[in-house]
Amino acid sequence: MSQFANLGVLCRRAAIARPVARTGRVGMRMVVGGRRGMAASAKAVEEDDGKLPLKGVRVLDMTRVLAGPYCTQILGDLGAEVIKVEHPIRGDDTRAWGPPYAPYSKESGLTGPGESAYYLSVNRNKKSLALSFQHPSGVAALHKLLPTIDILVENYLPNTLAKYNLDYATLSALNPKLIYASITGYGQTGPYAPRAGYDVMVEAEMGLMHITGSRDGPPVKVGVAVTDLTTGLYTSNAIMAALLARARTGRGQHIDAALSDCQVATLSNLASSSLVSGERDSGRWGTAHPSIVPYRAFPTKDGEFLVGGGNDRLFGILCEGLGRGEWAGDERFRTNAERVANRVVLEGMIEDITRGKTTQEWLEAFEGKGMPYAAVNDVRDTLDHEHVRARGMVVKVGHGACGEVEMVNTPVKYSEAQPGIRTAPPLLGEHTEEVLGEMLGMSGEEIEAMRKEGAVR
Repeated sequence: MSQFANLGVLCRRAAIARPVARTGRVGMRMVVGGRRGMAASAKAVEEDDGKLPLKGVRVLDMTRVLAGPYCTQILGDLGAEVIKVEHPIRGDDTRAWGPPYAPYSKESGLTGPGESAYYLSVNRNKKSLALSFQHPSGVAALHKLLPTIDILVENYLPNTLAKYNLDYATLSALNPKLIYASITGYGQTGPYAPRAGYDVMVEAEMGLMHITGSRDGPPVKVGVAVTDLTTGLYTSNAIMAALLARARTGRGQHIDAALSDCQVATLSNLASSSLVSGERDSGRWGTAHPSIVPYRAFPTKDGEFLVGGGNDRLFGILCEGLGRGEWAGDERFRTNAERVANRVVLEGMIEDITRGKTTQEWLEAFEGKGMPYAAVNDVRDTLDHEHVRARGMVVKVGHGACGEVEMVNTPVKYSEAQPGIRTAPPLLGEHTEEVLGEMLGMSGEEIEAMRKEGAVR
């Protein structure tokens, strides 16, 4: 018997775009939002669908770590039912990526350090199916589930899943409407396709690291795995476009998303500059901008203060705020081109002044003046920021095994829809019995047999 069997709360929901109603188990966590516990009327279902744009869409999430889970979390936030397939023993790699961990409560009866913060960051609104597709019975279960799946997302090396008959060619034959998204380091084709690619390697190889860092310092990686995250964003966008295409054609398709391609795409204006000029790039600029002055962080008494004098009008506002209105008429600084030519002189003059006050004093001095400015905050200051809190970007989510956990909320606000965090990230195998028993109709004996052979947890 699963450790979650006596903790799960069975609930029903109306079927959307399928003839058979599906049930869902909410175990080891508190549901935040959403309609649960009773069959909804047709009118209520219609209203609920408007709140969750992807309600009724079922996703099989065969991804690990960051890019893939971030993609599927976005789909889950928008209302899709996401079934996360994890290794029955170790689960997603990030379950072990700690500290920090959200500790288990005494009431949960669970042992160990808890749930890792990394895992919690990209796995909300999902169900955990602890299943090994190295066992034939595990593959058979996934094949049986496939007709109910709209989207499959995986991030294995090209051709890896073909060994288990879980590749696009095999699965699209079983379900021609399937949208199958593959996230890899270098794509399904090209000379580097067989290579594994983590975020930092792609940052280095595809130009981002070379343009990141202080002017005279070495290349550095971005503080967060931005290539993974942008690839997850691109892939979720591609999946939703494929859903729209399927609504017209009735056919699914294979989506090939590569970290390398997404990183090249997000070089954006810098790539365009190199293509137009024929030059390599302008190197590293720290917080500064290669063609706008002043546009960087300046030291204060207790930190740093970033200003954006992006045009002549904004530069004039900056001069007045610094108490140096005459600078706007100085022949060395009247236009941006002149300011770029005299960058070192001007930035040194600004720095001499900004060091004289605290960051908060400068924030207050420029409040309401119409010029872009900001403090340079650390992560904790960001999460405690009054604007971040006012926008609802940090929320408390009930987790049955860890108690109340603070999480970063979904960022985009809608006038009608209400995406968000409905369920906390699941424990490993929390929904195995729900998926196999309720969705596939397997008996308890059949599930137990799979458990004994190590195919499921």
